[in-house]
Amino acid sequence: MSKQSQTTRKTVKDIAAAKGATPLVCLTAYDAPTAALLDSHADVLLVGDSVGMVVHGLASTVGVTMEMMILHGQAVMRGSERAFVVVDMPFGSYETNADQAFLNAARIMKETGCQAVKIESGAYAAHQISHLVERGVPVMGHVGLRPQAINVEGGFRAKGRTVSERDRVVAEARAAADAGAFAIVIEGVAEDLAAEITAEVTCPTIGIGASAACDGQILVTHDMLGLFDWTPKFVRRYADLASVVSGAAAAYAEDVRTRRFPGKTETYSLRKPEA
Repeated sequence: MSKQSQTTRKTVKDIAAAKGATPLVCLTAYDAPTAALLDSHADVLLVGDSVGMVVHGLASTVGVTMEMMILHGQAVMRGSERAFVVVDMPFGSYETNADQAFLNAARIMKETGCQAVKIESGAYAAHQISHLVERGVPVMGHVGLRPQAINVEGGFRAKGRTVSERDRVVAEARAAADAGAFAIVIEGVAEDLAAEITAEVTCPTIGIGASAACDGQILVTHDMLGLFDWTPKFVRRYADLASVVSGAAAAYAEDVRTRRFPGKTETYSLRKPEA
């Protein structure tokens, strides 16, 4: 019996049932060890295209590829047992038409074993979402600040500051929900707009920089752990692992340079033991 079949993962019905109930706990994960540590605490593990910036050092998410998302999605599935795993569809993998979206979504799900995909839900996205859902692909939407659109927006900035922009974000969220999205990430909007969207749509909303008005919250795990010098102002650092990792590396370097190795020392030989 496989490891996957021994443990019951959360399902899309479990996530959808969180609407107006106990808030969903969501975190990003990009590798097996981290996924294993987060698995018992998170309802949803998102293999976000933020991996491009967080792990690969890219300037934005635009350069992330299907191969990268699949590789990291496979690792997270190996490391987790109970959380609902969602994999981001990268820039350029779903925007052209619904058939393109389905072929790439199907590839992600088949090669990773994940439970759903996420797409950034611009005005065009409702058709893609309904096309995917009708063909058996659960879809999480994403409105508000959309990182894949950074080159159009001219940078990362909050959304909904004008009446027209606010109306557009609400309309995009409503369209994503009506098309069949089982949940919607709301990023970078004011609390009143997040509350309005949450009240408007029938599926759960998951906020990131969108206040506690949503049905759940998601954070980039590396931000939560304090692995970078800078984090967004809405992020609470629950640890300061940057100093811990740096301190451990410094202590190790000192031991190596002074030839000091605490603990048991063994000598290994490549020769076969004598009979």
